[in-house]
Amino acid sequence: MLVAGAGMLCAAHIAAAEESGTLRIIRAYVQDYTTIEHGDARYTGGSLKGSVTVLESSGGPFVEGTHERITCVVHAKSTDAGIDLDAPCTMTAPSGDTWYTHSKRRTGTVETGGGGPGTMEILGGTGVYAGISGSCTYDVGYLPDNWVAMIADCTWQR
Repeated sequence: MLVAGAGMLCAAHIAAAEESGTLRIIRAYVQDYTTIEHGDARYTGGSLKGSVTVLESSGGPFVEGTHERITCVVHAKSTDAGIDLDAPCTMTAPSGDTWYTHSKRRTGTVETGGGGPGTMEILGGTGVYAGISGSCTYDVGYLPDNWVAMIADCTWQR
């Protein structure tokens, strides 16, 4: 009876471990932005396309070393007071399963040499990512020749 009870406790612990975790990712994209001057503001819109790699994971649907495609739509308003940037993104695994994030940044720029810290929400997905939610902090940098790089640290739950 003790052995059966210990087995059930261990199984429950493993199941709980797959219901939440941590994740560290790196994203590399090429941006295709258009910026217009509009009164006292600059509006920027366009896409980011590239890849996301899982650098570290405590488990669950996120597997260390995996690579997925990513596409984002970016909208930003920049003024002398700062930036208001939103970027919903869709990641697609080789299996076809997708997961969704929404990034927000209120400091920095979208110019080469710019970037800055922001926050990101994990908003579920399909297949193995169905029912996943979470939050992340990230830091992004804008590189020459329209390249963008981001590292994010996340917690997630199902």
